[in-house]
Amino acid sequence: MTVTETALPGVLLCEPRVFGDSRGFFFESYSVAKYQSSGVSCTFVQDNVSYSTPGVIRGLHLQNPTGQSKLVQVLHGAVFDVAVDVRVGSPTFGKWIGEILSDENHRQLFIPEGFAHGFSVIGECALLSYKCSAPYDPTGEITIRWDDEQIGIAWGVENPTVSGKDQAGLRLADVPLDRLPKYLG
Repeated sequence: MTVTETALPGVLLCEPRVFGDSRGFFFESYSVAKYQSSGVSCTFVQDNVSYSTPGVIRGLHLQNPTGQSKLVQVLHGAVFDVAVDVRVGSPTFGKWIGEILSDENHRQLFIPEGFAHGFSVIGECALLSYKCSAPYDPTGEITIRWDDEQIGIAWGVENPTVSGKDQAGLRLADVPLDRLPKYLG
């Protein structure tokens, strides 16, 4: 597995070694020992699956104070997967990175606690699987607007389909600072 640190420290692009032949392919999608040696030391407690149609944008989501780290991969289709640093006091606060994850490149994105997550479907339908380090906690859920101009994410889709919840999200500047996670250095 190749692991690359992105421009946001702690957000990692993971590329498993894929073994393919005329029958198809095989790769190890998760191994505690390999991920821990690569800097992913959290314990995952929940797996989620998300299916979305073309042009959908989901996000930006996070939880606080019960933060969630996520390991995201695409089982079918392609998405533009995004992480935004929302840790108060971080030198990269409000900055984002995006990576294309697909069933062809088999890439995974590790998003640690303190980052908001979202994605856009950039092709036909997309089926995602992601591991979470904490269960879903609706009392700590924070939704940041997908189109927050101060963040400025270029989602790569025109006329997106967005849920009512995501459309009603707050701009990052409007989220009370005591609701956001703190940067611990």
